[in-house]
Amino acid sequence: MKRTLCSRHQGRSLAGAVALALSLAAIPFTSVSAQTPAKAPGTGKPWVAPRTPEGTPDFQGNWSNETQTPLERMGKGGMNLTNEQAAALEKRAQDVEEFRDRPTEPGETATKDNGLTELASVPGEPTFVERIAQAAGGAVGGYNGFWLDPGNKVIRIDGVPRSSIIIDPADGRIPQLTAAGKQRMGERMAMTKKFGEFDGPEIRSLSDRCLTSFGSNAGPPMLPNYFYNNNYTIVQTKDHVMIMTEMVHDARIIRLGAAKHVPAQVRPWFGDSIGHWEGDTLVVETTGINPIQLAQSGGLGPYRGASEKLKVTERFTRTGPDVLNYKFTVEDPDTYTAPYSGELPFNRINEQIHEYACSEGNYALPGILAGARAEEEEKAKQKK
Repeated sequence: MKRTLCSRHQGRSLAGAVALALSLAAIPFTSVSAQTPAKAPGTGKPWVAPRTPEGTPDFQGNWSNETQTPLERMGKGGMNLTNEQAAALEKRAQDVEEFRDRPTEPGETATKDNGLTELASVPGEPTFVERIAQAAGGAVGGYNGFWLDPGNKVIRIDGVPRSSIIIDPADGRIPQLTAAGKQRMGERMAMTKKFGEFDGPEIRSLSDRCLTSFGSNAGPPMLPNYFYNNNYTIVQTKDHVMIMTEMVHDARIIRLGAAKHVPAQVRPWFGDSIGHWEGDTLVVETTGINPIQLAQSGGLGPYRGASEKLKVTERFTRTGPDVLNYKFTVEDPDTYTAPYSGELPFNRINEQIHEYACSEGNYALPGILAGARAEEEEKAKQKK
């Protein structure tokens, strides 16, 4: 399994990927409850989570939520895939990875078309993740296969493959916006149109600027980005839980046992998270997410221009030696017509997680802006 150690931001925005994600709803799927605790190896007895010195379940270690399963369900099918559908999707993902990792043929050159046609010889239908990667690169291409590590498996809960991360509402999709939510979204889009896409660094996405990861890796909710580095380190103390997200080395600090949130005017990246234990489940409530983060409206993210009233509730439960079950509920009555919930496993990885040195190595952002200035200069010359 590849683990990339640094970032290579591409010059294209993710606008193409967003549009694609919203259009894939037409792809049909066939019509998980809480994950059942595992058995202790070799005993047949129920597995019991290891404990910290304080007696709470021990979540510490390195974990990954990489998956081929999309956030929202594609098509009108049910929550679960058939085993045949899951196997076909996973085989396609594995075949594509092997195809992209093959040695380059001597004399092989890149053309404007082979980025779109190179996978034509791979059997099976293109996956959601393939289409996202292709849309993000556009006509000029994006990352080569070496850098991509989205994972080749679909989510399985109690052994049953899922068709989406979202499980409620029943259609597996983020609910419609309220009238206030639509108005807010319209105002934000109107503001965006006042500026060119490449006018300055502040216009670029948070990920282009190395402020946060692609999508919602650090969350909350913490979701796969479908590109690479979907890895986390969890550290616990008596009073805090720290979750370090590999991409852009973001750290969430969860205050255990806190009676209330910080003042409303304090709105840090990833919000203010307070947690408590309900049996062996860590329940975390987050409010006060940074407004710039909430304004991100991409089709791969969870906010869609949410209001400052947004609240995310997460539930972490160890269900086996190598699985941390993760559930979340997103509520914002000023934005969505109903709350929505999702579920996915975090799987243990026995590898070291290195620094994701995005700010130090993101040479693409100056290149993006310099390219735009050169294009403007060329157009100005043509008008003379």
